[in-house]
Amino acid sequence: MMQNVHPAPENNEDDLYSGYNDYNPMFDTEDLENDVAFQQAARTSHGRRPPVTAKIPATSSPRPLATGFGSKATLTSSMGRPMTGTIQDGISRPMTAVQAAGYTKAAVRARGPASPLEKKTSDSLEEKMRQLEKKVNELVEESCVANSCGDLKLALEKAKEAGRQERELLRQREQIAPPESINLDLTYTVLLNLASQYVANEMYAEALTTYQVIVKNKMFSNGGILKVNMGNIYLKQRNYSKAIKFYRMALDQITSSHKQMRIKIMENIGVAFIKTGQYVDAISSFEEIMNISPNLKAGFNLILCYFAIGNGEQMKKAFKNLIEVPLEVDYEDKYISLNDDLHTNLLIEAIKNDSLSQIERERKSLAEEYIMTAAKLIAPAIETSFAVGYDWCVDAVKASHYVELANDLEINKATTYLRQQNFNQALETLKMFEKKDSRVKSAAATNLSFLYYLGNELEQATNYADLAVNSDRYNPSALTNKGNTVFANGDYEKAAEFYKEALRNDSLCTEALYNLGLAYKKLNRIDEALDCFLKLHAILPNSAQVLYQLANIYQIMEDPNQAIEWLLQLISVVPTDPHVLSKLGNLYDTEGDKSQAFHYYCESYRYFPSNIEVIEWLGAYYIDTQFCEKAIEYFERAALILPTQVKWQLMVASCYRRSGNYQKALEKYKVIHRKFPENVECLRFLVRLCTDMGLKEVQEYITKLKKAEKLKEIREQRIKSGREGSARSRKEGSGDSGGTKGERLSAKLKVLPGTNEPYEGSSSKEIDASYADPLGPQPERPKTAARKRMEEDDFADEELGEDLLPE
Repeated sequence: MMQNVHPAPENNEDDLYSGYNDYNPMFDTEDLENDVAFQQAARTSHGRRPPVTAKIPATSSPRPLATGFGSKATLTSSMGRPMTGTIQDGISRPMTAVQAAGYTKAAVRARGPASPLEKKTSDSLEEKMRQLEKKVNELVEESCVANSCGDLKLALEKAKEAGRQERELLRQREQIAPPESINLDLTYTVLLNLASQYVANEMYAEALTTYQVIVKNKMFSNGGILKVNMGNIYLKQRNYSKAIKFYRMALDQITSSHKQMRIKIMENIGVAFIKTGQYVDAISSFEEIMNISPNLKAGFNLILCYFAIGNGEQMKKAFKNLIEVPLEVDYEDKYISLNDDLHTNLLIEAIKNDSLSQIERERKSLAEEYIMTAAKLIAPAIETSFAVGYDWCVDAVKASHYVELANDLEINKATTYLRQQNFNQALETLKMFEKKDSRVKSAAATNLSFLYYLGNELEQATNYADLAVNSDRYNPSALTNKGNTVFANGDYEKAAEFYKEALRNDSLCTEALYNLGLAYKKLNRIDEALDCFLKLHAILPNSAQVLYQLANIYQIMEDPNQAIEWLLQLISVVPTDPHVLSKLGNLYDTEGDKSQAFHYYCESYRYFPSNIEVIEWLGAYYIDTQFCEKAIEYFERAALILPTQVKWQLMVASCYRRSGNYQKALEKYKVIHRKFPENVECLRFLVRLCTDMGLKEVQEYITKLKKAEKLKEIREQRIKSGREGSARSRKEGSGDSGGTKGERLSAKLKVLPGTNEPYEGSSSKEIDASYADPLGPQPERPKTAARKRMEEDDFADEELGEDLLPE
């Protein structure tokens, strides 16, 4: 079935047409002579394609050329020239070029469709090498990807495998091709990646060997620059002399066109000289950098070198050069809209925090950090005093484009006064900022509030905290200080509100979050306090204070297992804290795990052997386990710490008695009696021991015991009567010029009633046999099981039981 051919445009008969309509209508072939479109197509396309002049199948005559219009046909040759010929009897002249090809319609039908393309065979050696080269490149890429993902071990394995495959490829190429056909770029890439992975895995010897292979190969034109990498390895190994050597060799091979690379190498050379203490050579490197292309790092290192050699004038010069280093940023605020155009304002808001603005802020922040550190370093060294030197630095900064930094330097000056414990100068310096702009005023008032808070001057601290908050309501430090002053006054609910406001302004203000947890603890809102400290633990995972608070909260919630877990984490941070170790021992003792309790109490005693509670527990533990000799060491230390308490010395004597060493026990009781002649318990033990041992002085101790008991009875009566009359004395408001009641009672007790003779052992200085802690009364501690047993045992000041007497 024939397709309808679209006629070519009439105005351009020479143009070929090769397009078809996208429809296939049927038409009648009988009336073609009257079909205008067909006749037009026939007239305009007869010379556009070569006529079919092949022979008719099964005949020797060619196929007739059917034109349908006359006896002449214009043919176009292969050169584009028309050929004319007379057609006789409907038979055209044969075209031998087509005939020689052997083309016939029947042959096409017999031949059928074309056979599929032959697949490329991979048996050839060249194809195998191409595949192997592709595999090497893939291994190098996988090694780099693994390194960027942090899997350094896998990256090294891939790099080694790439090296093995590349050597195999090189061996095969050498067999079939000349050396000039070797892919040097691939070899260089594989070796460089392998060396880099060795460095990443801290295998420096292997990395240096690999770099040497590249550097010594003259076929690698850029291999010499890798001596910088070798110098970096030697710098990490602290082999500074070799690092300097390789840096200089690399510097000689880098042309002056690579300016930034040369500057970076010179910086490394200067750092290596600083590490070796060769400050003069380091100064030469950094000064050359500052002359060619000044930068912040080189300027700061130059100041360090001049500080090391003590050259004050050069320090000043280097500090000025550091301030003048160009940062290539706009120091004025360019994001302030000068009109009310909405489109302009939206555009400014869009670019205010773009990547370029962030880079500018980071660069400016880094410059301010360098300048601030340099000023704090050189201020005491460039002038006769710290204050004068700091003033010079402040004046130098004010003359530059870092005007705002000058105020920060002034505040830092006050902070330095605080570190030097010069509080008056710090206060004077900070008070100078009361008339400054709001930001600086808020920072100064915050520090002033903090100072007065430390001095327990809450009124002044509150005033300056209010000033700081009013100057800058969005200052989290000011709000935290205000909360601290309210907390100190006992208003925990209001303090919590200030802490929460500080956190709304700065969610990472750890001080406010910690104090908020403490406020919730005071308000007995334990769950909210726990939530605060858990959040803080996520921010500061190694903070000892946070870990302790978490353990304390779980202890309040009566969850000792969780408390123990947090305390175990705490001792991993502060393994030598005796208080934490004793707390762990206390928790294990409460849980009944005596072995763990003993371990942590011993560790606590090892780091701080003056904790009476720990000493008491260890002594009681050895008594419970029937090792009285070992308990003596702890009770003797307690007696050394608290020499005015007779209890500990009585414990030492009782340990001797329990262990069967009666002679030492007797000697110890005699020593105790000389120090504490009024102690009834000591006299009772002396009477019993002397009686059992048959000593003659037993009668003497019996007489002293009777006197001591009478004195004890009189003292108790006096104390009882004194308590009854104390209320009346306070009402009357009368005083006795002869001394206080305690002094009059002590004077009366120096002689026995009814006699004028002083009792034995009295002296001009009265010895107090009762408990008198020189540090004041201690807070009441929870009694452990061991402590309860000790108070029920014979070591307390009670009657002597028959079970404690020697057989």
